[in-house]
Amino acid sequence: MRIGQLAERTGASRRSLRYYEQCGLISTVRSPAGWREYDESAVQRVGNITALLGRGLTIEGIKRLEPCLRLRDLNDCDEPGDAVETYAERLAVVEGRLADLQNQRDRLADSLHTLRGE
Repeated sequence: MRIGQLAERTGASRRSLRYYEQCGLISTVRSPAGWREYDESAVQRVGNITALLGRGLTIEGIKRLEPCLRLRDLNDCDEPGDAVETYAERLAVVEGRLADLQNQRDRLADSLHTLRGE
């Protein structure tokens, strides 16, 4: 299938698909006319990439999980050690950001209360 068809089937933009290819997350062959041609497995891989991005993983984190991208269920990975480590590292980053945001929220709320004379 061509890039437009893959984009339509997965909801990913053509630009994203080219980026995933550049990062080595999906592969393609070129037709004699120079068009990118993807096989059916690219649909599952792109769906998994999108799901992992939605969980907050970075492209670098997703690269570490590359062997799992072919699976229908990402939790069925044969070697879960990399996934556990990757998820734990990313969760720590997200929790740190949440703590920072909570501190910002508290400071803003304090300033607002002070300004309102409360």
